[in-house]
Amino acid sequence: MSMFCYQCQEAARNEGCTIQGVCGKPESTSGLQDLLIHTLKGIAWYASRLQDPRSIEEAGRFIVKGLFATITNANFDDDRFQKWIDEALDVRSLLASRCKAKVGTIPEPSMFDPDPKPDAAVWFAKDPEIRRMKATRVGVLSTVDPDLRSLREFLIYGLKGIAAYTHHAEVLGFTDPAIWRFLIDALNATLEPRRVDEMADLLMRAGEVAVSAMALLDKANTSTYGHPEITEVNIGVRKNPGILISGHDLKDLEELLKQTVGTGVDVYTHSEMLPAHYYPAFKQYPHFAGNYGNAWWKQDREFALFNGPIIMTTNCLVPVREAYKHRIFTTGVTGFPGVKHIPDRADGKGKDFSEVIALAKTCPPPTEIENGKIVGGFAHEQLRKLAPAIHEAVEKGAIKRFVVMAGCDGRQPVRSYFTQVAQALPQDSVILTAGCAKYRYNKLDLGSVEGIPRVLDAGQCNDSYSLALTALRLKDLFGVKDVNDLPIHFDIAWYEQKAVAVLLALLYLGFKDIRLGPTLPAFVSPNVAKFLVERFGIKPISDPKTDVGSMVAGKADVRLVDGRG
Repeated sequence: MSMFCYQCQEAARNEGCTIQGVCGKPESTSGLQDLLIHTLKGIAWYASRLQDPRSIEEAGRFIVKGLFATITNANFDDDRFQKWIDEALDVRSLLASRCKAKVGTIPEPSMFDPDPKPDAAVWFAKDPEIRRMKATRVGVLSTVDPDLRSLREFLIYGLKGIAAYTHHAEVLGFTDPAIWRFLIDALNATLEPRRVDEMADLLMRAGEVAVSAMALLDKANTSTYGHPEITEVNIGVRKNPGILISGHDLKDLEELLKQTVGTGVDVYTHSEMLPAHYYPAFKQYPHFAGNYGNAWWKQDREFALFNGPIIMTTNCLVPVREAYKHRIFTTGVTGFPGVKHIPDRADGKGKDFSEVIALAKTCPPPTEIENGKIVGGFAHEQLRKLAPAIHEAVEKGAIKRFVVMAGCDGRQPVRSYFTQVAQALPQDSVILTAGCAKYRYNKLDLGSVEGIPRVLDAGQCNDSYSLALTALRLKDLFGVKDVNDLPIHFDIAWYEQKAVAVLLALLYLGFKDIRLGPTLPAFVSPNVAKFLVERFGIKPISDPKTDVGSMVAGKADVRLVDGRG
């Protein structure tokens, strides 16, 4: 076996991808990602021994970028990973030299290979035999004990999610050295012999840091663009040529909107970029036309129909079809072989989208695939303003429960469960959502309760902090001592590593009895699953009728799981 990856929900057979990722990631890319993570651990090993602010920042910033690049559906470009590995080796060598200057010798790391040198990185991509050898030494299966492996990978995937949130905040100029320090310490911990209980404690610490990272990003977004407002978003099209922007990076959108002023080109959001319409700062642009399409996994068909250029700012990117390969662009940590890449900012200047704009002017307008409007913008500040109305509706019995159905969407037909749950919940139920999971029900006509929409969209998966903060405020509003005494049920859809970070954050904040689907993570071993069930009450989703019945009855489902659902 020269490839093994089980970091996302669609891992083959819910066990792991061993030939090619279900996401489309080839064996060579998987191996290079393993090697990059391995080298990041080496950076963390040296940085944890230096602990000076300069080394922490240099190591932390690079680790954030490197972890984010390996997140599911972000980057498929082997050449980019080769360059990042070379850069990682340079950073590691710099930190090693500082260690030597500090203590008179370079400490010998015992748990990670002092190689690879740059030429080894090249071999790794080209020589199948060396690739298999390296995969065994640095990949997931290099940890033999299944429970320790499970906890280590659980931690690393949580770190990837934390890195994603941290990266977006950094782009807007907001940083927190404590997050860099934790990423360094946690990666270093995966190199050293640790007991299972110590790794479990680290997972809870990761949940705490995930809360800090999401709070930092919330501060960055709202300080820069204002607090989201309740907004109607057009889902039809106009007659002008357009540019479609997907992913999560609001800074990229801001610069694109500025550069398209007066060009006759409209800008549309796609998938997780939809909530950008809720921010006051973006409402000044009359050519900010609306949202086009649905969740990420439908992009191959929808990108072909859009007709104009597409910009992928972050995940989720699927393998690019020839039908639109000539008009799709990547930027940031995102990449795909043969697709044009817009370079990072340099010398204090913004990104240059002129090539994208010029191409858009030659393209026909988007093909309409739907029409109408959807409503969103119910982030924590808006929900704070709605608190009196919510309290009154609860006191009157018009609202009896809140169901948090946030997270990720995906291709599997079983995800229709979330649509069916939304349809089956009684009228006295309100759905709180964030992330692309909302595309399973945000266009349904579910009505309102006492003037409050029954689907309250807080924003991107990056905005899941809003839902946790809202739940904590509801605890104070209703005067209960424990958040688990609130009429709130968690029915979470997960797909990738940001969802793992959100889950850890919820566990750290004390939320219990979370339903998770459509499957429990493949990286959770039976013993780790037992730990999560016994300590936190985590359970797999069942069928819509059973789960809705449990929510309506207000009873926790005590069914234990001994595997992955």
